[in-house]
Amino acid sequence: MRNLKLLRTQEYGPIQALGSPQHFCLRGDRETVLIGSEYGILELDLVTQQVINEISLTVGGFLSEDGSGHIVGIEDLPDQESVCIATAAGDIILCNLSTKQLECVGSVDSGLTTMSWSPDQELVLLVTGQQTLIMMTKDFEPITESHIHQDDFGEGKFIGLGWGKKETQFHGSEGKQAAHRKQMEVLLASPWDDGRPRVTWRGDGQFVAVGAICLETGARKVRVWSRELVLQSTSEPVSGLEQALAWKPSGSLIASTQEKPNKHDIVFFEKNGLLHGEFTLSFQKGQVKVNELLWNSDSTVLAVWLEDLQNKNCSKPSTYVQLWTTGNYHWYLKQSLHFGSSKRSQLALLLWDSEIPYRLHVLCRGWRYLCYDWHWSTDRSTGEESCHSASVAVIDGDKVLVTAFQHAMVPPPMCTFQLQLPQAVNQVMFHNDPWTSRDLAIFDADNRISVYRYGLLDSPRDSSVKLGALGGSGFKAAVETPHLVKTYRVDLGCCEDGEVNPLKLRLLTWLQDDTFLAVSQGKLVSQSILHHLNVAPSSAGATVEEEGILDLGYSVSVDGEVISLCYSPKTKTVALELADGQILKYLWEIPHPALEPWRNSSGSAVRFPTPCVQTALVTIDREVSSFFLLAFFPQVASNITSFVTYDEFLLVTTHSHTCQCLSLKDALVKGLQTSESGIPNSESLRKVERGSRVVTVIPQDTKLVLQMPRGNLETIHHRVLVLAQIRKWLDRLMFREAFECMRKLRINLNLLYDHNPKVFLENVETFIKQIDSVNYINLFFTELKDEDFTKTMYPSPVGSTVQPVLCPTQKKVDLVCDAMRAAMEKINPHKYCLSILTSYVKKSTPELEVALQKVHELRGEELIAQMCLKKPVDLTFCQTDPKEYLPFLNALRKMETNYQRYTIDKHLKRYKKALYHLSKCGSEHFSEFLNLVKDQNLYNEALHLYPTNTQEYKDISIAYGEHLNQKHLYEQAGLIFARCGACERALDAFLSSGSWQQALCMVSQLDYAPNKFASLVKSMAGKLIEQRRHAEAAVLLEQYTQDYEEAVLQLLDGALWEEALRLIYKYSRQDILETNFRPAILEAQKNHLVFLNSQQTTFACYKKRLLVVRELKDQARHGLLDDEVARCPESDLLSETGSVMMASDASSKYSHSNSRISVCSSKNRRKAERKRHSLKEGSPLEDIALMEALGDIVRVTDALKGEVHSLLKELVLFGYDAQARELQQVLEEALQLMERSLPEIWNLDLKLTSVNPVSVFPSYQQPAIVVCDPELLTPPKLNKSLQWKLSLLQ
Repeated sequence: MRNLKLLRTQEYGPIQALGSPQHFCLRGDRETVLIGSEYGILELDLVTQQVINEISLTVGGFLSEDGSGHIVGIEDLPDQESVCIATAAGDIILCNLSTKQLECVGSVDSGLTTMSWSPDQELVLLVTGQQTLIMMTKDFEPITESHIHQDDFGEGKFIGLGWGKKETQFHGSEGKQAAHRKQMEVLLASPWDDGRPRVTWRGDGQFVAVGAICLETGARKVRVWSRELVLQSTSEPVSGLEQALAWKPSGSLIASTQEKPNKHDIVFFEKNGLLHGEFTLSFQKGQVKVNELLWNSDSTVLAVWLEDLQNKNCSKPSTYVQLWTTGNYHWYLKQSLHFGSSKRSQLALLLWDSEIPYRLHVLCRGWRYLCYDWHWSTDRSTGEESCHSASVAVIDGDKVLVTAFQHAMVPPPMCTFQLQLPQAVNQVMFHNDPWTSRDLAIFDADNRISVYRYGLLDSPRDSSVKLGALGGSGFKAAVETPHLVKTYRVDLGCCEDGEVNPLKLRLLTWLQDDTFLAVSQGKLVSQSILHHLNVAPSSAGATVEEEGILDLGYSVSVDGEVISLCYSPKTKTVALELADGQILKYLWEIPHPALEPWRNSSGSAVRFPTPCVQTALVTIDREVSSFFLLAFFPQVASNITSFVTYDEFLLVTTHSHTCQCLSLKDALVKGLQTSESGIPNSESLRKVERGSRVVTVIPQDTKLVLQMPRGNLETIHHRVLVLAQIRKWLDRLMFREAFECMRKLRINLNLLYDHNPKVFLENVETFIKQIDSVNYINLFFTELKDEDFTKTMYPSPVGSTVQPVLCPTQKKVDLVCDAMRAAMEKINPHKYCLSILTSYVKKSTPELEVALQKVHELRGEELIAQMCLKKPVDLTFCQTDPKEYLPFLNALRKMETNYQRYTIDKHLKRYKKALYHLSKCGSEHFSEFLNLVKDQNLYNEALHLYPTNTQEYKDISIAYGEHLNQKHLYEQAGLIFARCGACERALDAFLSSGSWQQALCMVSQLDYAPNKFASLVKSMAGKLIEQRRHAEAAVLLEQYTQDYEEAVLQLLDGALWEEALRLIYKYSRQDILETNFRPAILEAQKNHLVFLNSQQTTFACYKKRLLVVRELKDQARHGLLDDEVARCPESDLLSETGSVMMASDASSKYSHSNSRISVCSSKNRRKAERKRHSLKEGSPLEDIALMEALGDIVRVTDALKGEVHSLLKELVLFGYDAQARELQQVLEEALQLMERSLPEIWNLDLKLTSVNPVSVFPSYQQPAIVVCDPELLTPPKLNKSLQWKLSLLQ
């Protein structure tokens, strides 16, 4: 739903030259144009507007001096630094423009009618006067020669499969008579056909199509030849086929024209020669002829060059250029250029630029050169109120198709209504006033502006407005349509000699009701003029039927080419962008309009390094008006395909097939750079179908309309827009609208309260009255959670203020339930009785007794059933047979009071109350009491029911201790046993837990014999040694077994050098120094060296691999930008169901293989977690695993400081200075290496780049969003406060 908008016009001339232009080509590397005439060629510099080269071909005799010569082709050959020229006389000339030397490289006696080079300029095809084709290399070496007219169909001849005769086949809607219909005779070529063959190459240069008049039938045929000049196919007989021929660069279709009995069509051939589609020109049969067809370089625009046929009614034919585009299998006429009937302004040559797809070069017969630059633009209304219709206007010839998305989603080419104009339309403008933004003005090819307005209810239906998809066929239209209120003719002044410059005015903007702003070219190409189009005084009181006049009133000269113009109605500011990137502010409301540079907050003039054709003015915080570059600005974002600004948001689509919604209040550049890096945000970014573009945003709604490459539309509800609209509704106390939107789009209903708790509690009655549905209120209760969703799932926007809750000590669920229950009881307790019960049951501690009392007060079984749905408990016997519950009630009557209460509470599963009542039933029920404690794990409650000096307390404690033992809580079990006097059980528990101090205390109370005590101590020491608690084991061995030597050995094993040295000298065992101590410290030094060297090697290896993985992931991430969909109708081969995919959909593709993990053991879950962070090359999270491993290495190495420090002192003490120095140096080098690497491994952008894992190999690609442990993204901290080095070793 886009239109071609004229970006700029460049006009040169008239050029002073002899003869008339016959051929021209572009020299893109030098920005010049080569033009051939009857006398020679000249080179025009587009920058200086000067003829810099003029070479005569009459001097060498290549062209006749009387002007009868003709050039049939010109081609610039940059590789050969020459220009190739072909003449009708048969000469092929190479011209060096630097030296002006001419060289005839070949000649054909029969003459030449066409010279056509392949797109890669490796081959050249010549068509001779004898209707033969000559294929030559770029060095003009002949490859082959063939006659155009062949009897054979070609290599692609169809094969008949013998499926029956034509008479027996199905003929569809034409019926059986189609089988007996005689084939119509093919008509001769048109009388105005020039008879010359037409040559067109496919974009890849593999095939070439030649159209020529058949010698036998006199009608034109199209033949397709290979690069080796082998005939591939011949077109089917087509009556009325005309001369124009153009192969679509993308390679799918060959365009030509056909004159039918009642219309004039553009038809398309496939490579096999069969027809494949057509569309009808906007002229009557016999009115015009089509001279040429030209595709632009990206196959999106087809230019049609037409000329009036001379007859008695048309003595001075006019020439036209029409630009056609296609979408959703419909062809739209987007631009119509009328060059008039003046001989000097008639079109002579037409050419698309080969490098800039939407640049069209035109050369008129009067030697005027024109250059037009277009770009795609979506013309949409800008109003942001709900009364506006979110209209989008699409140009289609002399009609404007308007779709009001506020009322219906109408897919193109259908529309809500269409506006019929007398002439082809070139531009559509919506009013910039926010309150009248639906009004639109239409600028047509006759320089007339038609103004359509809404709100004229008393006026009769406008005949120029025709309903589309929302009316007709007897149905009443539910949408308001505009009325034509005035048509103005733009007075452009008189042109000399009747010359006409199509689209002299561009970038028309509707400023006020009677004021338009437009841009035209100045006296120089590098200048522009701003025109105020005002209603002429003579037209002020004219009626609707009378045509008004818009004068080119006040004009302002601009030193530069204006390529973009945008207007902000909020600030009444006009911003202009020049071709050099400079931004100007136009002050148009002052008495003498003026221009000034646009300056930023620091006072510097704004200038963009790259031209931007899509711009918008937005206001931030209602104070600062800022100019945003929203597309094609590499410093901000380089992959934006479309954008729209709405309210406080900027919505963009990207080449990586995402749609991002950014708040204009936040850091815009940072947000765009984040999206450019491929880091998704679960709220602001979502996946869309490949090639999607923004059409419009429906005001005061949550809908964003996107158009797919095929042309069809899709509506999405972007989460940011949804939340913003919900917050607006809640601020306006529009709870009903917010609730329905949240329920429809699955937004958690807790946001109704969490958005502003104070306002919600103050307006609970309003909320209930607006919702007015028991089911909806119950649904709201059901979703309530004691969680602030504005801090978790839906963070509040930047700058928003939220009132604190009224009762911060009370839980949220309880607070809301109490407030709503009070309001419902006040409004209508009988109507909301179910919701009132739900409010009791939903509380954090369900008030079931109160709810049951309410049931008794109101009504019975239905309410109980509703409560059971909310809280699944066995409340009564309402659905039980009396034969089942009467014996139970009779048994209760016979029980003692406390035991009766115990039985009732146990039946209702209120076990704590049941335990309390059972404790009062006496010792005869203690065994039942103890069983209940064990069954329901009520040990703590039971201990409080008996004094500490009773046997019941001890029995409960022993049972509790055994329970803790089963849960492997041995130390706590030992404490319980010790407290109740069960010392043997306590000793076993303390031994199991390794609490040797407590175990020795228990042994002292048990009076163990010395031998048994010593054996027990050695056993405890052995267990401590197994747990590498050498210091504690040494204490036991020294103090309780007097085994001093074993104590020293254990200290040496634990690297406790100073403590071992103390015991050696305490007990005078200096012999151990030589036998054990010295060897131990030397062995420890060697082990540390080996370990540190291994750590350094592993660290360097992991670091190197991490940098490689990050580089590969960056390449894979940026590789998504190249996956852009081709902008052509072949994109209908894409999936017709769309591909809007959420992260949950994508992740489901990979979730099936691990779906059993959730029900497996914890061992398997730990195994799966380790597998997720795998160091295996190519794994999806290899970079995270490498960072985790590198962090572990750093932490382990840093933790060695204390141990190495202790070892260094002992090495120095015993004279091993060399070994100590070596160890200190190795550890210091390892720590320095790791400290230098920390910023490189854990850089500032790590938190962004590590959130979205991209596998190095496509087979492991994980599209789902993965949230990493924040600890992994934080660099390990080195303990620099510990002084571990010895200065005497340095």
